[in-house]
Amino acid sequence: MQAASDGEASFRVDTGMMETKPIPPTLLARRKAIVMNVKMGRVITRPYLPVGEGRIRNVINRVLNLDEDQACTILETIFHDFSHRHRDFRETLERNFERVVGYIPGVDNLSKQRRLLIGAYFTAEYSVEAAALFNPSIVRFPSQETDPEGSCRFIMSFRATGEGHISSIEFRSGIIDTNNDIYFDPLSDYVETPDIHPNPSYDRHQFRLKLQEMGASNQVTQWLLSELSDKFTFHDLQGKIAELWSIDHFTPQEKAGGIEMAMWLAQSNYQIFFRKEHPVSERVIFPVSESERKGIEDARFVRFVDNDGTVTYYATYTAYNGETILPHLIETGDFCSFKVTTLNGTQAQDKGMALFPRKIRGQYAMLSRQGGENNMIMFSDNLYFWEKAQILQEPTFPYEFLQMGNCGSPIETPEGWLVLTHGVGPMRTYSIGIELLDLEDPTRIISRIKEPILVPNEHDREGYVPNVVYSCGAIIYQDELIIPYASGDQRCGIATLPVPQVMARLAQNSTDPIPMTAP
Repeated sequence: MQAASDGEASFRVDTGMMETKPIPPTLLARRKAIVMNVKMGRVITRPYLPVGEGRIRNVINRVLNLDEDQACTILETIFHDFSHRHRDFRETLERNFERVVGYIPGVDNLSKQRRLLIGAYFTAEYSVEAAALFNPSIVRFPSQETDPEGSCRFIMSFRATGEGHISSIEFRSGIIDTNNDIYFDPLSDYVETPDIHPNPSYDRHQFRLKLQEMGASNQVTQWLLSELSDKFTFHDLQGKIAELWSIDHFTPQEKAGGIEMAMWLAQSNYQIFFRKEHPVSERVIFPVSESERKGIEDARFVRFVDNDGTVTYYATYTAYNGETILPHLIETGDFCSFKVTTLNGTQAQDKGMALFPRKIRGQYAMLSRQGGENNMIMFSDNLYFWEKAQILQEPTFPYEFLQMGNCGSPIETPEGWLVLTHGVGPMRTYSIGIELLDLEDPTRIISRIKEPILVPNEHDREGYVPNVVYSCGAIIYQDELIIPYASGDQRCGIATLPVPQVMARLAQNSTDPIPMTAP
């Protein structure tokens, strides 16, 4: 879809405002030729354990009954076919062997080859983006020494979906040059999952509140928490669970239920670590905890600057276990190590949460979609707890009559917070709109453009979910709004808009004059 040609209409702001260029009758983002499609060959390894102890033992016994020549021949073929597709392939087979080592008789007498072969039988490849690569967000990232002068380095995240509709987070990196042309770094042939560690410590008060919020607080969980200190580790929790089994005044069923919920919550909070020497395109955040076993959905990354100037990259995402959703928060400073935490509070219950890039009047601020159709705004003193929300806006324009929400974190400009919205209209068509919120009071909408800036075209009619354009976050660079977007929930593109044109159109629709900054 091409940007609309300039029309005859023009807009002159009041005294003290600058004169803008002619405004097109309809403001449409210009699509770049960049298309990011799925690559089925990007695969990770996963443990593959048949259901039931009997089946696991049967597989192991069949491998043990092979003579040594057969075992070596099969293993040689496996390494020939698969080792070039994965870094550290041998270590992967060894790890998966260790998962079943308790089922193996005479394990100390096994040859190295036999151990690796058993590990291979309990390993599977998973194509993380075989079905779709969509819902991107983008953040600025510190430049590298080799980047051209005046360029802007970025990291882009994607929702990748493979077999079983399991979603994960993937990344790409690149630069925007002085001409605002976009170049991606070479895409690695490898994909790696991180080392996973439970959180080094938990806050007992937050842990108790989350259990209560989930309706999972009972006498057993109360006992466990009463035995733990204000800050406790995963190891501490495991120790108290071991003690719990010797307590007589709880039934076995009560113990099992309480332990299950406490462990479910503890394992939903974890840390992951990637190797710094490997490129960012190799990193994939794949579901770890039970709360997200069916997917990590729609991560909205934002570059957050604290009052002291510290930069942290946060992302909200929706964890899905096949039945219920649970909002999570990701924190990272380098896109190598990530901390994953559950979001808490009565208003941390729905999809599409997007954090503002700084505090406002001393509080964190967040947009969210609640009630299935409304755009909400929330404020909190605590990044992890969100108790109050208010409606920012309800569907107003025809392209959003069914549902509306945000398309990522607000972008700060001198004129106000620029917010991309999504709207669902007839034929379940997803379009992208734009609005401006007051900098100091973002509950006040300064202006909205009545027509969407990006709508599905004939290419977006086909896809995993047809008739969809959608984004999870944009940036501004050199007076250009850069919007990565999903097309048909299958592939991704990039669209752009000149910021002065956007502000002029917003000013035209505003009841209050919008001061325009000088070019």
